[in-house]
Amino acid sequence: MTHTANILVVDDEHNILSSLKRLLELEGYSVLVAGGGRMALEKLTDQSVQAVLLDVRMEDMGGLETLEVIREKYPELPVIMMSGHSSLDVAVQALRTGAVDFIEKPVGAERLLVSLKNALKITHLQRENRDLTARLSTEQSFIGESRAMKDLKDAIELAAPSRARVLITGENGTGKELIARAIHQGSDRNEAPFIKVNCAAIPSELIESELFGHEKGAFTGASQARKGKFELAHGGTLFLDEIGDMRLEVQAKLLRVLQEEEFERVGGSHTIRVDTRILAATNKDLAAAIAAGEFREDLYYRLNVVPMHAAPLRERKEDIARLAEHFVANACVENNRRAKTISESAMDVLSQHRWPGNVRELKNTCERLVILVVDDQIEAHHVQRLLPDFQRSSGTDYESGKALKDLIADAERRFIQAALSEYDGHVTKAATALGLERSHLYKKMKSLGLR
Repeated sequence: MTHTANILVVDDEHNILSSLKRLLELEGYSVLVAGGGRMALEKLTDQSVQAVLLDVRMEDMGGLETLEVIREKYPELPVIMMSGHSSLDVAVQALRTGAVDFIEKPVGAERLLVSLKNALKITHLQRENRDLTARLSTEQSFIGESRAMKDLKDAIELAAPSRARVLITGENGTGKELIARAIHQGSDRNEAPFIKVNCAAIPSELIESELFGHEKGAFTGASQARKGKFELAHGGTLFLDEIGDMRLEVQAKLLRVLQEEEFERVGGSHTIRVDTRILAATNKDLAAAIAAGEFREDLYYRLNVVPMHAAPLRERKEDIARLAEHFVANACVENNRRAKTISESAMDVLSQHRWPGNVRELKNTCERLVILVVDDQIEAHHVQRLLPDFQRSSGTDYESGKALKDLIADAERRFIQAALSEYDGHVTKAATALGLERSHLYKKMKSLGLR
C-alpha cells in the first residue's frame, strides 16, 4: 500500500525511532524522525507533515509541552501520543490538549496503524468539508445576471484551468478575494493550498520574511527557521492582495521569483524552487503608480497576464435585489431569526443607494436589518433608518450648511437610537447588534448627547 503522507515520529529512544520508522515505511509512509520536542518543532517549520507520533516523556522538551506548541502553531495537524509510563491523568491531559489518540508502549503495530489511518482520514474529511464550504460560499457570492457579472463569470471559467497569472482590480468590497478563490477552485490545483497575503496589512519590514521565509538567526527574534507563503503555497495558489502597497525592493524580489520560480529565505543561501500560481489584486490605479515611480512596470506586465475587473455595485444595480434576498436569507439562518422578506418599496430604497462599500456594505446592511427589524417583512422605513442621508443617491446628497462630521454624527445618532429602541434601551444588546464593545457604545452615546 502506498501513502503520500509524511509522518513525523518523535522519541528520545533511538531503538523506538528505528522500529517505528521501519514499520511505517513498510506500510508506504514517508517518515521523518526527531530525537526530542525541540527538534520536532524545527522539522515542522521545514517539512510538510500530515501526522505526528509523539512520546510523552522526553528529556529536552516534554511531549505534552511539545503538543501545546503544535496545537498553537498547527491546529489541524493530528498528533498521536505514546507513553510507556502512562497514567489515566496523563492520557486525559493529552486528549484535552488536542491529541487525537493515546497509545501505550510497547506500541502494537496493528493498533498504531489503525489509529494513524483514522487520524489521517479525519483530517482529510475536515479539509474536504472546508474546501466544500469555501466552494459553496464562492459560488453563492457570484449572484447576479448583469452584463458585468456574466462577463466576470465567463472570464473566471476560461482562466481558472490555465496556469496564467491573473490581476484582479476593483474597489474595496467588490469581492476580489472571492474571484481569486473561484479561480483556484476551478483549477487543477484546487486540492492544494490557497494561501492569502494581504500586502497592505503586513509591516513593510516583515513582508519579505512573510513571503520568502527566513533562516534561524536571520534577524533579531528569528529564533528558528520559518517557511514563507511561497513555500506553503507550493503546488497551489498564492493570492497577493493589495499588491499595489508592496515596497519597491520587495517588488524586485517578487519579480525574480516570477521569472525564475526560485528564491532564498531571508538570511539563507540555499535556493528553493517552487511551483506556485500567482493571483494578485489591487484597488489602486497601477498605471498611475507606475507613472509616479511607485510600482514596477515590468512586474505589472508579469502579473497582468489575464486582467479581471470586479465592477462596483453601483454599476450593476440590477443585481442588488437578488443579492439582498440572498444575504437576508443567510442572515436569518446565521442569527437564528424567523425568515424575513423584503417589500418592494424597501427594495427600491436598496436599489437607489450608491453602496460606496459595495457588496460588503450591502451584506452588512442586510444582516443589520435582520437583527434590528422585528417584523417578518422589511419595509422602506426600516432601510431608510439604516442608510445615512449623506450616502443615499436619492434626493439631496448633502444638507447645505452642514459639515460632513455633523452629517456623520446625525447618522450615527439615528442608527444608535434605532438599536436602543429595538432592544428597549438595553445597551449591551444594542452594542452586540451594532458590532461594538459596550464601553465604546457608551462613549458614542455620551458624545452624541444620547445619555
